[in-house]
Amino acid sequence: MHPETAFDLKFTSREVTAWGGLALLKRMLDGMGFKQALQGWDLPQPGSNRGYRPEQLVEQMIVSIWCGAARFAHADITRLDATLVRLFDWGQAAGHKAIVRLFQRFAQPSATRVQSSSYRWLFDKLRLNPITLDVDSTVLTRWGTQIEGGAKGYNPKHQGRASHHPLLAFVANWRLVANFWLRPGNTNSANNVLGFIEATLENLGATKVGLFRADSGFYDKAIVALLHARKISHIISTRLTQALQQAIVDECKWQQVEVGLEVSELQYQPHGWGAPQRLVVVRQHIRRKAGAVAGKTLSLFADDPDLQGWRYGVMLTDLRLPALEVWRLYRGRADCENRIKELKADFGLGSFVLRDFWATEAALGVTMLAYNLMSVFRHAVMRQQVHHTLATLHHQVLAVGALWDDSAKNTKQTFRLAVARKRRPWFEGLWANAGEPVKLTPARQNL
Repeated sequence: MHPETAFDLKFTSREVTAWGGLALLKRMLDGMGFKQALQGWDLPQPGSNRGYRPEQLVEQMIVSIWCGAARFAHADITRLDATLVRLFDWGQAAGHKAIVRLFQRFAQPSATRVQSSSYRWLFDKLRLNPITLDVDSTVLTRWGTQIEGGAKGYNPKHQGRASHHPLLAFVANWRLVANFWLRPGNTNSANNVLGFIEATLENLGATKVGLFRADSGFYDKAIVALLHARKISHIISTRLTQALQQAIVDECKWQQVEVGLEVSELQYQPHGWGAPQRLVVVRQHIRRKAGAVAGKTLSLFADDPDLQGWRYGVMLTDLRLPALEVWRLYRGRADCENRIKELKADFGLGSFVLRDFWATEAALGVTMLAYNLMSVFRHAVMRQQVHHTLATLHHQVLAVGALWDDSAKNTKQTFRLAVARKRRPWFEGLWANAGEPVKLTPARQNL
């Protein structure tokens, strides 16, 4: 026999949402002219007159991601929320299968065009100058057997599993994505990186790049020539070839920064390059008490007792700053890893996948857009020193009970939030921020 409870269970037909805080994002998007921009991106149209507008499907997926969706099936969270449907003026919400069908209509030209249009629109709106551009790659493990582009390649966590190996470009300090290219899992790290950089610069439009930072996968004379032609300063990690290792041992004069940390530099002309390049060299001893020590050993001198225990990092740069400052600037690129982790954990980067390669790229392009718009929200509306992750924003501002008050006497619609009285002035301030023209301020790094 069940014990007697102190309350009864009843139901209500009133339309209530658990995501009332999204009204702030809706106000921000309206101020940015987001729906009008979507209409100009030439999205693939439905095959039937009864099909959903592609602009609505893109917006539905973005809102679903903001609510925590990490798979296509999770997108039904918005279809089942009549209050959100009314808030975003969708009329009738689509199921997740309609969103999937939209992405299945993408081919390479349309996927590339829509992604480029979304980045160009955003950066034209934000007018950030100058910026630091960081590029990186990651591995997305694929568990299905029929996923196009899923191939066995470098996969440190799940060796032997199929994967994709995308390239990403980030705008440092502003926590924005500037480009995303999906690639098969067996693609070499350096494959087509020149085209990726050119496309990224095109996405940025009039936004000036003040500094370009990249790992050794972008260490290539054609990339350096492009950066010189565009007058973009750069710091690029170099590969420790045997010839470079010999030059380090022969020419470097070490300056101690602290115990176990030393810097130097040299002029070095890699094989096949037309002129010597400035290289900044940093070495750290494995006994240095500063967490994990980055860098690689000099394999050519593995038996030399004077060199054992040291890990080396080498950076090619055209900056005229002291070697130590170059190294410190380059270390900021580590924030790429935090952005990639956030994309995987909160925005479904590793789990929005379809059989067709270009359908997957188009879907992940919308994921990048969802991330960028949320980043704009954190800068322009939240205006906090520390920019919290989406998971934290759920508890802080987005997951708020709300309903439409149709009994209000005035003619304007009323959207009521269930917010404690002490927090209401703060929400009113956020509402005012959301209605102002978008203006970004750099975030404090929270590594």
